[in-house]
Amino acid sequence: MSDIDDATAAAAFRRLVAHLQHRTDAQNVDLMGLAGFCRNCLGDWLAEASGGALTSAEGRELVYGMPYTEWKARHQQPATPEQLQRMEESLKRNPPA
Repeated sequence: MSDIDDATAAAAFRRLVAHLQHRTDAQNVDLMGLAGFCRNCLGDWLAEASGGALTSAEGRELVYGMPYTEWKARHQQPATPEQLQRMEESLKRNPPA
């Protein structure tokens, strides 16, 4: 990844965020179950990368395009036991933070 310049990486990140804002049908629990990260993770990573300029809540709001509580009320479905199990198994494969 060090071979990618910051402008290119930023453009790809913005495209990913726009894609996730459009694909509200892609539930966070499913993203976690498949890839071990979700919108909340991206928001938290954005806040961490800001060096304190953003809080976690602010980072998440940038990723969601609205406050998380609003997105959750509009789009989040209850997780099934199967989804939660896949998420737990997937998280075990994540690298240490």
